[in-house]
Amino acid sequence: MNIKEKIQSYARILRVAKKPSGMEFRAILKVTGIGILLIGVIGFLIHIASRLITAA
Repeated sequence: MNIKEKIQSYARILRVAKKPSGMEFRAILKVTGIGILLIGVIGFLIHIASRLITAA
């Protein structure tokens, strides 16, 4: 893919892309926040479990 085709591809993506509405943005924030919290809780539980296993 040469430079001209790549620039045309980027321009096409920018034409199709749109700014999310406020409701869409809040939904994205909620899902992202829940995902981050879930990963943190899982990591914390793994950490606690590893501490309990090595202490025993």
